[in-house]
Amino acid sequence: MTVSKRVLIIGGGVIGLCSAYYCARRGFDVTVLERQSAQRDGCSFGNAGMIVPSHFVPLAAPGAVALALKWMANSASPFYLKPRLSWDLFSWCLRFWRASNAAHVRRAAPLLRDLSLDSRAAYEGLAASLGEDFGLAKKGLLMLCKEARTLDEEAKTAELACSLGIPAEVLDAKQTAARDPGVRMDVAGSVYFPLDCHLVPGRFMAGLETKLHELGVRFVWDAPALGWREKGATLTAVRSAHGEHEAGEFVLCGGVWSAELARELGLRLPMQAGKGYSLTLPRPRQLPQICCIFSEARVAVTPMNGALRFGGTLEIAGLNEDINPVRVRGILSAVPKYYPDFRPEDFDGVRPWCGLRPCSPDGLPFLGRTRKFANLAIAAGHAMMGMSLGPVTGRLIAQILAGERPAWDLSLLSPDRFG
Repeated sequence: MTVSKRVLIIGGGVIGLCSAYYCARRGFDVTVLERQSAQRDGCSFGNAGMIVPSHFVPLAAPGAVALALKWMANSASPFYLKPRLSWDLFSWCLRFWRASNAAHVRRAAPLLRDLSLDSRAAYEGLAASLGEDFGLAKKGLLMLCKEARTLDEEAKTAELACSLGIPAEVLDAKQTAARDPGVRMDVAGSVYFPLDCHLVPGRFMAGLETKLHELGVRFVWDAPALGWREKGATLTAVRSAHGEHEAGEFVLCGGVWSAELARELGLRLPMQAGKGYSLTLPRPRQLPQICCIFSEARVAVTPMNGALRFGGTLEIAGLNEDINPVRVRGILSAVPKYYPDFRPEDFDGVRPWCGLRPCSPDGLPFLGRTRKFANLAIAAGHAMMGMSLGPVTGRLIAQILAGERPAWDLSLLSPDRFG
């Protein structure tokens, strides 16, 4: 047991709660400061609930810029960037373009693989530790392809995955149907990743929060961080509407809102809010057993305790949480193309959810201590991988705060990499 130290975690999403869990397990005195109420419904709740070692290619990859430009012409496409006069946006796009190369993927893929596999193992441990059934299903993932051309492209990713030690199997249409007979599919084939898993995000968050209370973690709700108190190269407190919160260690994991708080300290964490949407059918007409992704449409589909969640799109439109009906229609129109027995009217009365994913320009999270402040660690920028990488991120934060050397070289994830 490590000697207790006071730790203030800014952010009560999956990254914040996992960090709180592993810090509390080490005997640290932990407080979580959260901008929303205890009944929040952010990115950690409405996402697709996937744990995906298959996602070892960062968002910034070869071909990403060309595909984004192509999609920009279609308002219902999987990607949309709202044009606006913003130096932050221009700078982010320029950095994304620079990072979208094969060398970046070669450097990042082994690390993302290792982190994802470790996180998967951690979820198995959490399923036993929390005493809560959060629907962890270790059944794999299907990348469903409508077109033979797309299947050929996904087969190349499968080949790369196998070279990295991540098993993947290319299936034709008949083999795909046999893998998940619970739903009728209209596809050319798929790639099956057997190590991928899925869970019910809201139940996982509720179970983890219950466990944190048992471990003595304190929560301060409705308390957006407003600023810092500094003493030289040391932070001494965070200000909120509830007053000042002193600690010996600070962990900034407030999602996309982390960028502004970091800027007040002279730190640069370039992030854009990548808005994603989901709709959950409580009683779907068919229920697949394996989570999947519609490859061309970039729609994720996850069975959740008898319900079925469809999520997708990446909309970069600033810090707003307005529902864009055009983006929602893009998801709905994709469903019958892959699942022909489904109809858009199946979603009548289903309320769309949206959340703002924190997207860094190189597609990698910020994780580690900063050079400028000896007692500040950052854990943000996980984009669509927050749920997948939550446990390993929390465990690494606890190791860093304890002064231990992490199992991997995290220099690619340095919070200081953009200055």
